[in-house]
Amino acid sequence: MIKNFVLDTNVLLHNPAALASFTDNNVIIPIVVVEELDKFKASADKKGMHARQALREIDSLIKKGALDKGAKMENGGTLKISFSSGENLPDCDASLNDNKILVVALELQKKGEKVIFVSKDVNARIKAAAFGLKTSDFEKQKVQYDTLYKGWRELLLPSSEIAKLYKDKKLKVKEKLLKNEYLLLKAEDKQNESALAKYVSEEDCIVPLPNYYDAMGIKPLNMEQRFAFDLLLDDKVKLVTLIGTAGTGKTLIAVACALQKTIGTDPKYEKTLVSRPVVPLGKDIGYLPGTKDQKLNYWMQPIFDNLHFILNTEKNKEKKDGKEFNPQSKIDYLLDTNVLEIEALTYIRGRSIPHQFMIIDEAQNLTPHEIKTIISRAGEETKIILTGDAEQIDNPYLDANSNGLSYTAERMKEQDITGHVLLTKSERSELASLAVNLL
Repeated sequence: MIKNFVLDTNVLLHNPAALASFTDNNVIIPIVVVEELDKFKASADKKGMHARQALREIDSLIKKGALDKGAKMENGGTLKISFSSGENLPDCDASLNDNKILVVALELQKKGEKVIFVSKDVNARIKAAAFGLKTSDFEKQKVQYDTLYKGWRELLLPSSEIAKLYKDKKLKVKEKLLKNEYLLLKAEDKQNESALAKYVSEEDCIVPLPNYYDAMGIKPLNMEQRFAFDLLLDDKVKLVTLIGTAGTGKTLIAVACALQKTIGTDPKYEKTLVSRPVVPLGKDIGYLPGTKDQKLNYWMQPIFDNLHFILNTEKNKEKKDGKEFNPQSKIDYLLDTNVLEIEALTYIRGRSIPHQFMIIDEAQNLTPHEIKTIISRAGEETKIILTGDAEQIDNPYLDANSNGLSYTAERMKEQDITGHVLLTKSERSELASLAVNLL
């Protein structure tokens, strides 16, 4: 039986390409949803961009059929714009658009049609269920965070095999491994004997990791950070996802490796670009006080804090050589010469980004569609790093399973030029670690 999916406005604001997800079924858009999209379209933030895209998609279907009767979509489904009769829901405010949308769904259900109300808003779904409607979150782009690929695994081997790995610098193993997957090797016949390795798909073997990593004076403090350093400093890997709670060092090591690859001894990229979603809930940076630079400094302060920490580390190293070094002057110089760019995500959409080491911090607040848009802007010889904490999400329509960071890590895990590490070990104070785990 054909299903009728009645869409809430937030579904299209979340993913303007959502219409293509309901294959061979009817998609019903209440007229009030079109009106809400029209109100959002002038906004400069991501909601405005998504509203415009959704309206263009609807407009493109007009030539394929009358929208009040149903226009055929390429996926085999039909799109229809529906009006309500004006009936009110009992004990509900008739002026609220959410209630007007529910009326459309209920009236369709009364005609004997199979109706499913689709919304990213949990309150709207609860209300719909209370009136007897079947409900659904928009789940096309979801993964299971609890079982998310973590980028590495533990493997037991005879100690003789571990010795062979170090001797030959490579080793064939029977296990099926993912491309760029890391391994903690433990000797099954000897205690306290272990090794770290990486699977190289081109040679179908594992290779030992280097014992030493250094990026602008920053060094890995644990096994997971060593895995992350290896991905970040590998020029063949074009996309890296780092997921971790506060204190795991994901942003710090990403920025350190970016600077190493931009201004270090063997630079590969012309510029380091660091960005993050402007504010929670998709607000534009314009709501913050001050000039654009003042607004950026306010929102990007965590990035500046990391830069100061990194360059202070480098400062201590250079002092031994008798050289003077001022971290803030160095930051200002890098910004003035355009070797370093720190920009709100609002201002980099639509740009082509070639020859850059690009970091998107707090990427858990982006939808899969937004991250796809960012990655598709990557120009020649650009490396993209996505960092964030999938358990600390400000966007009310995203969670650990549906955010763009988790989705990208899982979906891209089998590609030659991508890599992922889940960071779990906090390197902050004991008190900070307790707060993350207990509060």
